[in-house]
Amino acid sequence: MIDVTLESVSKRFARGGDTAAVDQVDITIAAGEFFTLLGPSGCGKTTTLRMVAGFYFPTSGRIRFGTEDVTHRPPNKRDTGMVFQNYALFPHMTVAQNVAYGLKIRRVGRAEQRRRIEEALGQVHLAGYGDRRIDELSGGQQQRVALARALVIRPRTLLLDEPLSNLDAKLREETRVEIRRIQRESGTTSIYVTHDQAEAMAMSDRIAVMESGRVQQIGTPQEIYHRPATSFVARFIGRSNVLTLPVVTATGQAVTVRLPDGPEVAVPAPDGHGLREGGTALVAVRPEHIGLAPATEPGTLPGQVSDLEFTGMATNLTVDVSGERIQVAAIDVPSGTAVGDRVGLRLTKERMWVVRP
Repeated sequence: MIDVTLESVSKRFARGGDTAAVDQVDITIAAGEFFTLLGPSGCGKTTTLRMVAGFYFPTSGRIRFGTEDVTHRPPNKRDTGMVFQNYALFPHMTVAQNVAYGLKIRRVGRAEQRRRIEEALGQVHLAGYGDRRIDELSGGQQQRVALARALVIRPRTLLLDEPLSNLDAKLREETRVEIRRIQRESGTTSIYVTHDQAEAMAMSDRIAVMESGRVQQIGTPQEIYHRPATSFVARFIGRSNVLTLPVVTATGQAVTVRLPDGPEVAVPAPDGHGLREGGTALVAVRPEHIGLAPATEPGTLPGQVSDLEFTGMATNLTVDVSGERIQVAAIDVPSGTAVGDRVGLRLTKERMWVVRP
């Protein structure tokens, strides 16, 4: 196990001119941590991973493994294991031959190769599959072979670039549980890239949310979900309402805002929020933290249902409140509620949070 540190890392490609694919990224990943780079396509997460792997060198900044500066060290000198999106398996080789590939390059003896191949295939629940051809395996099994090939060299750092994107929904869910189990058992420092929020939330110790080459927030899944730093994070992670509200008063850790056609409410805010009386604040609140009430109930926000969708676990509603379209995910919805009905909304103030633009 080893910690990985990125210090003010940036990457510009010649064809991109002044636009940075990755811009001033600072991340410290603890030894043994499962750390995820999460964001939409083109946000810089895969470029960041490839710089850690050594496939790209940073334009500026440093990358360290422990105390070693590996910024300009080639990939074969970094002692990392990589699992690619397309698995990159050799179709003309057996499972065992694929897994052995990195060991042969490192000139590991045959007896030790056999022992470590059996161990790696056991880790990924493919014991006895060594003689099978790659085309005889399912997509999920091929993904596990790719993971075994990365683990068999006993890397200091395991790098995974959207390894589940080619699997169907059910198999993705099963395989992500297996990857997390294997990572916990091996204790290998792991960096995982995905655009799938649910995947990141389920698997990670911590997450870095990226957008336009920059890190928007780093935190545990719970911190990212319940205390998003920016409006982008609030909207990207799950579903969220981000309301622009007038500021009545502001202190160091709370801001009192006026709700649309409703009461004033004190909302928790991060340190250094910089808001002042008379200004406006962006306040995030998740749909599941809004309850339904009669439209005439005091202290609620009166609105009109403009959309309604039953999903089984909950009913998703869109409610128009003074021009704001507020999303609600309600478990208990009065029978007969329909589009056009007037309702009241109860916002859980403890679950509201001030975010940066």
